[in-house]
Amino acid sequence: MSGEIKSATITELDAVALLFDEYRQFYQQEADLDLARQFINARIKHNDSVIYVALDTQGHGLGFCQLYPTFSSISACSILILSDLYVTQHARCVGLGRRLMNCVLEYAYANRITSITLETHKNNQQAQALYESLGFVLDKEFLRYSLDVERVLK
Repeated sequence: MSGEIKSATITELDAVALLFDEYRQFYQQEADLDLARQFINARIKHNDSVIYVALDTQGHGLGFCQLYPTFSSISACSILILSDLYVTQHARCVGLGRRLMNCVLEYAYANRITSITLETHKNNQQAQALYESLGFVLDKEFLRYSLDVERVLK
């Protein structure tokens, strides 16, 4: 179950959309394959994210990661936000998450990106262990805030 990892294009849209829908469900969102397909289609069409997808020999998705290139004003350099990393239940514990993360690191290095940031749920110890084994360091200095604009402005 090693899986081929490649940059996702419109050809892999359906496989990535299915994985993205499962990923959202993992974070307690309602299943909505149409929403997932529209969202991933827009990211690919507008080329505003980088998506790597792992496919089995039949072209079914085993896992994916999605990156958003952006900038840091404080360090005045390019950075990546690792927004999504997901491996299907049956493809876990075989190193696929690490292989996807290695693609992220290679992409960052090749594109002279100096930093990668990410968030994960505080109870997701498996992901935390992976990130820490790759050298990611938990930020204990800055607090993260968010605002639900629609809720506030209703």
